[in-house]
Amino acid sequence: MWRLLQNTRNPYQLVQRFYCSSISKKDSQKTIPKNVLETYQTAQVQSENGAIYDKKPFKIHLDQNKLYSWCLCGKSKSQPICDGTHKNEFLKITLRPIRFKVEKTGEYWLCNCKQTKHRPFCDGTHKQQHIQDAVK
Repeated sequence: MWRLLQNTRNPYQLVQRFYCSSISKKDSQKTIPKNVLETYQTAQVQSENGAIYDKKPFKIHLDQNKLYSWCLCGKSKSQPICDGTHKNEFLKITLRPIRFKVEKTGEYWLCNCKQTKHRPFCDGTHKQQHIQDAVK
């Protein structure tokens, strides 16, 4: 779903909207939530994506100001939250979890395909055919 938004820098900017955090029924605009810690960490810029765990996102209740670790490697047994499996030296996993906080308490959609560009939040990437085919 694409919407044309007016912006002061670019008056006709296309923005794609997917999932949102705790919106009310009267609020029709859905946005991808922002990781409050994004500017304070480097895990966000890991170039690799983890193993595809599932082909659909996971809805979870998150509390404001609480620190969470989202599993990027795709090997955690407690998906989508990291359980430390990446620390097992025999698995040779180089990916590290994404630490994040949310702006307000509510329901959020976390990515389970591990291919999102807005880590840890789902941006609809799981709808691509190669991801749907990867998990049966």
